[in-house]
Amino acid sequence: MGLLEKISSPEDLKKLNIKQTEALCVEIRDLLLKTISRTGGHLASNLGTVELTVALHRVFSTPVDQIVWDVGHQAYTHKILTGRQGQMSTLRSQGGISGFPKPGESEHDAFIAGHSSTSISVANGLARAKTLKGEPGHVIAVIGDGAFTGGMAYEALNNAGRYPDKIIVVLNDNDMSISQNVGTLAQYLAKIRSRPEYFAAKDQVNRTLKKMPGVGEPMAKLLDASRGMVKSALYHSTLFEDFGFQYLGPVDGHNMENLCAVFARAKAIGRPVVVHVKTVKGKGYVFAEKNPDAYHGVSSFQLDSGNPDVSGRDSFSAHFGKALMGFAEKDQNICAVTAAMKYGTGLQGFSQKYPERFYDVGIAEEHGVTFCAGLAAGGELPVFAVYSSFLQRGYDQLLHDGAIGGYHFVLGIDRAGLVGEDGETHQGVFDAAFLATIPGVTLFAPATYREMEEQLEHALYRCPGIAAVRYPRGDECRGLPTPFEDGDDMELYGEGDILLVTYGRTIRQALAAAQKLEETGVSVQVCRLKQVLPFPQKALETALGKREVWFAEEGIKTGGIGQLMGSGLLENGFEGRFFLRAVEGFVPQSTEAEAMMAVGLDEGSLAKWIGDKNGEGRPKAAEMARSRV
Repeated sequence: MGLLEKISSPEDLKKLNIKQTEALCVEIRDLLLKTISRTGGHLASNLGTVELTVALHRVFSTPVDQIVWDVGHQAYTHKILTGRQGQMSTLRSQGGISGFPKPGESEHDAFIAGHSSTSISVANGLARAKTLKGEPGHVIAVIGDGAFTGGMAYEALNNAGRYPDKIIVVLNDNDMSISQNVGTLAQYLAKIRSRPEYFAAKDQVNRTLKKMPGVGEPMAKLLDASRGMVKSALYHSTLFEDFGFQYLGPVDGHNMENLCAVFARAKAIGRPVVVHVKTVKGKGYVFAEKNPDAYHGVSSFQLDSGNPDVSGRDSFSAHFGKALMGFAEKDQNICAVTAAMKYGTGLQGFSQKYPERFYDVGIAEEHGVTFCAGLAAGGELPVFAVYSSFLQRGYDQLLHDGAIGGYHFVLGIDRAGLVGEDGETHQGVFDAAFLATIPGVTLFAPATYREMEEQLEHALYRCPGIAAVRYPRGDECRGLPTPFEDGDDMELYGEGDILLVTYGRTIRQALAAAQKLEETGVSVQVCRLKQVLPFPQKALETALGKREVWFAEEGIKTGGIGQLMGSGLLENGFEGRFFLRAVEGFVPQSTEAEAMMAVGLDEGSLAKWIGDKNGEGRPKAAEMARSRV
């Protein structure tokens, strides 16, 4: 029987000695590799935080102590240790456990997470609440060095350091060097400073000095000041201390004894502390250690060969990157911008070919948008490739810094629509709705790679202001039939006095549903919007001549494009029946196909929806349309 089988709660860790916890970490890594190779998920980040997580749960006691995981994608070990070991086979699947922390899933999950740079703000709030209520426990924010490229982390530090709360920020440094390499002496001192003997000796010296009448207190203050000067020179850590945090580290994030000691020290301090931990992303799996970017988020892969099923060459992301390189070859003004997603958005080729025109702004989407506005104001032609769910963070900048000034730049909105296994925090279903509220935005929704390239060219050279091309995760719609009528902003398939309108990849489900209905004697004409914003006038005119209009949208219902069309129909005196099906609420983890079924956008659900309503006696006046919009 392995050690892992004996762990049913975090408290069981406290019964193990250091050697046993080290052996336990080996078993956890083995479980992580076996699980993620089957289910997919975030591999490198979880392999890098095994010892860190075990040490945290060994020193602290959740849920009295609360751990806030920044982004949350590195919390798999936390889930294993908090009673969900037996559910790991269901990771990221429908009805299973989420790939991110979820308070509804376990009392040990302090806060839901999915986006970066938020943990210190959350921990600040949780710690303040504990202090105000007089409740026991510490709050620990675990944040990666990459997340420190997001400005929200510094806003939180600036505020959290003002209060004498029991908040501990664990800086998981696994890539960029926030503290420079300071040589053998500093590494030796860091090792000494992480030992219990060092802490005990330091405390004893302080206690002894303060007992000496007259001279003890001044000497203690002088010693603290001198220690601060030395630490500043060696560790360059005054940034955190200037924010009001005590700094501990750097500490080897894979040395269990040192980790437990430094966390115990941080716990004893009783005021804001930063613990700087150095870890290796992908630790324990050679393929992930060598190429952590490729193993950041993976689909299932072959464990022995290390062959990740990373969507790459045949995807909208990859083709977007290639198309942009082609335009950049002819136009020296084109710049590519991304927010820590060079590989995810297909821009790795651009970064190599045009490094002087490629900008990775880090996890700082707000800055990325305003940076593009600044580039545009300076005469450049910027293209910001960004995931739909991350673009949400730049809404104010799109509105205030881009649209009001009329600056022209292009958004490549990746992962638009339902993304599947990453669940609520990553579903790209809000971009069309919030962009519709910003005056002057042009939005395209391609269904094929060729169409995406054409629309990207249109966005670059024939659109004023902000122009965007939104495309889904994965591949193009292949084998589409020849349209009955094809235009620049919309296309029609088939004929009939019932119109089914959609955009993006949902055209596949719409056409299949129309075929099913045709077999039952119901003729449905399908309209696909190529341009979503401004809403095509031709699509509105077509719909006004129909008996029934049905709108299927892989986006949020409230404020979405379907409601925009419904409003247009009402304003133009439409007296037929209008129905809208779109996403309502947040969609949990599942496969993309399961998510489409859950929201009723698969071909079977669409055909049944239209078939069941067709022919029912219902009011035809505009009030029916109003009730549906």
